[in-house]
Amino acid sequence: MRKKLILDLDTGIDDALAIAYALGSADEIDLIGITATYGNVAVPLAARNALAVLHLFGRDDVPVYPGVDHPIAPATLPKMRGTTPDERAQAYARWQNGGADGWQTDASWSPTPGSVAVHHSNGIGGAIIPDSPRAPEAPGSAVDFIITAAREYGPDLTIVPTGAMTTMATVFRNAPDLKDSGVNVTLMGGALTLPGNVSPAAEANISQDPEAADYLFKCGARTTMIGLDVTHQTALTREKAHEWASLGTQAGDFLVTMTDYYIDFYLKNQPEIRGCGLHDPLAVAAALDPSLVTTFGFNLQVDLEGPFRGRTIGDRSRLQDPDKHTQVALGVDVPEFLGRFMTRVTAAAR
Repeated sequence: MRKKLILDLDTGIDDALAIAYALGSADEIDLIGITATYGNVAVPLAARNALAVLHLFGRDDVPVYPGVDHPIAPATLPKMRGTTPDERAQAYARWQNGGADGWQTDASWSPTPGSVAVHHSNGIGGAIIPDSPRAPEAPGSAVDFIITAAREYGPDLTIVPTGAMTTMATVFRNAPDLKDSGVNVTLMGGALTLPGNVSPAAEANISQDPEAADYLFKCGARTTMIGLDVTHQTALTREKAHEWASLGTQAGDFLVTMTDYYIDFYLKNQPEIRGCGLHDPLAVAAALDPSLVTTFGFNLQVDLEGPFRGRTIGDRSRLQDPDKHTQVALGVDVPEFLGRFMTRVTAAAR
């Protein structure tokens, strides 16, 4: 059976590049759907951006399913500032016991000012592309879509979450049998050997919903973590990005405009990267070809309280367990990945 792929995206700049990488890999894998999560942007905009990018690249056949639109036990919400550790723990417990939401609230989630600065208020670096003529699927339909696909395809399905892990955690809570299905979950998030990028301890995607990521790591699902340890070793330079301008296509022009914004942000805030990080495309690339990265088997947890909230670290209670549920990427074949990235994204944009 031909391998199947689902992307779970908070469609910002590097998520859009991940879509392009997946579309440029059509000879290897079928992209059967995109699910919209939150992080860089809220779920409605993530769905809109995913649909618009698919339309621009000529792939109106790929459906987009909105996912869970807020954290399980948020530290803050507009109508609920300064929640306590005990309140968050109680909300997490309610969710684990089957509650649809940790909090019962009508407060909506919105991206942090930091996320807006990185990705622009429209999520795609201020680049303007037409709306898709299609609408997303029903609100909240992502969870059932993923469960159905996982039961149908089993080990022939790969899922790549690159935003908040709330939808994925909900999938495994609602369908615990899937942990033994052989489904491959390769996530972009976390850091094991480096500081975080939103705090000294926390990486952005994990910090959006630490409880969800903690559940995903502990529930028995088999995961591969593509974190800052490897994504910060890869970078797209302005010189390489501007090669897309020569394509003379709307998709190529979009990529140039979008990545110019991203590179400007990186050069101002993380000049040592010497370009923009290719976080989400690397997760897709490693999911399709695990040989691109070298991994370390480990059982992880996420710190849920204190100054290290959002940190991915070894779970002391499972250190001696010989069954390691997560493979953490610590090395990457940078030249091979960058070569594939340019070839595949360029093919998709052509």
